[in-house]
Amino acid sequence: MDHSGEEIRLPRSRQANERLHALIPGGAHTYAKGDDQYPEDLAPVISHGRGAHVWDVDGNRYIEYGSGLRSVSLGHAHPRVTEAARRELDRGSNFVRPSLLEAEAAERFLATVPTAEMVKFAKNGSDVTTAAVRLARAATGRPRVALCGDHPFFSVDDWFIGTTPMSAGIPAAITELTVSFPYGDLAATEELLLRYEGEIACLILEPAGHAEPPPGYLHALRELADRHGCVLIFDEMITGFRWSEAGAQGLYGVVPDLSTFGKALGNGFAVSALAGRRELMERGGLRHSGDRVFLLSTTHGAETHSLAAAMAVQTTYVEEGITERLHALGERLAAGVRAAADGMGVGEHVVVRGRASNLVFATLDENGRPSQEYRTLFLRRLLAGGVLAPSFVVSSALGEDDIDRTVDVVAQACAVYRKALDAADPTPWMGGRAVKPVFRRLV
Repeated sequence: MDHSGEEIRLPRSRQANERLHALIPGGAHTYAKGDDQYPEDLAPVISHGRGAHVWDVDGNRYIEYGSGLRSVSLGHAHPRVTEAARRELDRGSNFVRPSLLEAEAAERFLATVPTAEMVKFAKNGSDVTTAAVRLARAATGRPRVALCGDHPFFSVDDWFIGTTPMSAGIPAAITELTVSFPYGDLAATEELLLRYEGEIACLILEPAGHAEPPPGYLHALRELADRHGCVLIFDEMITGFRWSEAGAQGLYGVVPDLSTFGKALGNGFAVSALAGRRELMERGGLRHSGDRVFLLSTTHGAETHSLAAAMAVQTTYVEEGITERLHALGERLAAGVRAAADGMGVGEHVVVRGRASNLVFATLDENGRPSQEYRTLFLRRLLAGGVLAPSFVVSSALGEDDIDRTVDVVAQACAVYRKALDAADPTPWMGGRAVKPVFRRLV
C-alpha cells in the first residue's frame, strides 16, 4: 500500500463487494460491516488477519481497530484460543446429549463472573438479551420492557428493532410495549415506572457507555428496580471483559438480576451467555414447580470448540492481565490522537471519547455538529495510511509501534481535515458520497 499517496484504489475489493451484494442482502452479515459505512469504493474486503493486522483481497495490510465489532479483543488467530478450539475439532462439535465440556465452561464462566449463579450459552447477543426479557416478563407477569434509550443496540428482535428507524415488518402493538428511560436520570426513570405502575417487567441497559456512570447511579438504579418489582438486566456485550473480567458489574460492584455477555467472550468464535440469579434462571430449567419458560434452546449453543475458545479467552484475560493492557494501549492511543488533532488545529473537531478500552471518535464540522461528510474524509485518509478504524477500539495484540504509526496517520488525516474546515466544505476530499448511519428508514 502507498501510505503517502493521495489516492487508494481497491479493485479486487470492489469486485468482491459486488459479488457479496448479488448474493447477500446488504453485502454483509452485520449492517455495521456494510460498505455504506465506508467511503465510496473504499470498503476493503478482508482476506485474513493475524494479531492486530488484517490484509484485504487487494494485498493491502492494515492496522485494525474495532476488531470484529469489538469481539476479537485478543487479536486475530490468538494461539491460546485457536489451540483450545483445535483440540475439540477432532472430538466432535455437537451431540444429542450435553457434553461434559458444557459443565466445565459454565464453571469457568461463573468463576470469572462470580456475581452470577447460573449461565446458559448461545451463539449471539440478540438471543440472550431477548431470553432475558422473556424471563423477566415471565417472572413478573408484566408486559412492558423499559430500555435505556442512550444505548444504540440491544437485539435484532421485535421488542427492540421496532423502536428504531428500521421498524419495517414489526407490528405497532409490539413496539408499544417497549418504553425507554434516559441513562443517568433516576428521576425520569422513576417517573416512567410510576406512569406504568405494575406494568414494567424489566429495566435493561448497558451499565456503562462512553462516559463513566454518575456516582452512585447503578446502585440507586438497583434499589429503584427492587422498589418497583422490576428485573434489572445489564447488557454486558461491550463492557464484559473490556471493563473487567467480571464486566461492569464486577468493576462497579452492582449485581444485576440478569446479565448478557458476548463479543469478547469468544475472541471471534460464536458464543454468548445469559447469566443471573438462580431463582430466575431456574424458571427456564426442569427443577421448579411453576410455569415453564422457553428460555434458550439452540442447536449450536454448546458447540464444543466455541465453548473451549471461550474458556481459553477467560484464562488468557486473567493470567495475562488483558483488561489492564487494553486500558494502557487505549490511553496511549487517545493521548496521541488528541495531541495530533490539537497540533493540526482540529482538536475541537476530531474528538476521542469513551473508556480507554473502548474508544470511539466523533467528527465535527465547522459548527461543531456531528458530520458524516467529515467522517468520510477522515476515514478515507486513515485507509490511505493503512489504518482500518471505524472506531479506535483496541485489541491486546496491538504493539506500541502500531499505536505510534496510527497517530502519525491520524496527524496526516487531521492536516487534510484542517484544509476542509478552512474551506467550510469537505466535499473535495470525500471522494464520493458520504458514509451513512446504520439505522435509517430508507437506503
